Amino acid sequence: MTKRTLGKTGASVSVIGIGDLADRSVPLEQCVATIHRAMDYGLNLVDTAPGYETGYSEQIVGTALKGRCDGMFVIDKIDDLAAPVKPQVESSLRALGLETVDLFAFHAVSQMADWNRIADAGMAELAKCQSAGKVRFRGISSHHPDVLRAALDSGLCDVVMFPVGPLVHRRYVTEILPLARRQGVGTVCFKTFGAGKLLGDTTGYNQPLQVRPRGKFSSGGREVAAEPHLPRLSVADCLHYTLTQNPDVTLLGMSFPNEQDAVFRALETFRPLGADQLKDIEAQAEQAIEGKGNCWWNPPEKE
Repeated sequence: MTKRTLGKTGASVSVIGIGDLADRSVPLEQCVATIHRAMDYGLNLVDTAPGYETGYSEQIVGTALKGRCDGMFVIDKIDDLAAPVKPQVESSLRALGLETVDLFAFHAVSQMADWNRIADAGMAELAKCQSAGKVRFRGISSHHPDVLRAALDSGLCDVVMFPVGPLVHRRYVTEILPLARRQGVGTVCFKTFGAGKLLGDTTGYNQPLQVRPRGKFSSGGREVAAEPHLPRLSVADCLHYTLTQNPDVTLLGMSFPNEQDAVFRALETFRPLGADQLKDIEAQAEQAIEGKGNCWWNPPEKE
């Protein structure tokens, strides 16, 4: 597994990270085995949050890390941006069964008002948790380039988490990613598969797609509604696109072994794409998103 240094944290992390795989319909033992399988392959960064499946994600990660913490970089989140930080950090540590976490990131900071509050007080509260040995590094995750720009300019973040993939606003790639590199801030990126929209017929995260049939055809003397055939990208298309942009870590939700295997095969065949190949994948992504709802990780079009 290729590894690199995560910005100024100095941590050596795998280029592919273990994203959220919490699903309460899947037994705990199976989820833990899936994380262990990724770790056995060489992935050493894992991401969770208290809000993922109302605590199930933290339970899975905490169980998976028992006796296997060495060399792992653990990311957790502060979900309530308006509430005191210390109780949230301590609650997550209890849920994980850990004394410290590598990175706590303020979660989904996508409004400037939220970032201003964090910059004024939240980061200072988190710094106290650092001094107490409860967390090593600070950061944010965000779905807005303006917020990310302000966070990077502030110098308060060790790591920023944001979308990079074929279906993201160009500012993430052309502005935020280069700025983070120049400042030595670690980059952990998500939405490679566009919340699943690029790989399947879904409005995101396996939610079923409600579509109208495209006409009818005859079957056995009966008129049957024809299901629309929607364009899709491959796992390799999406992953190779994101890896070409070269974030420190590409965070992927791989909930089952077959999903892991598809990613591992794509990783093993990766070669950086040329400009024409990137544009072609972007064009395919625009077709694949039609009828699948909004891309909530991008700022509104009017901006």
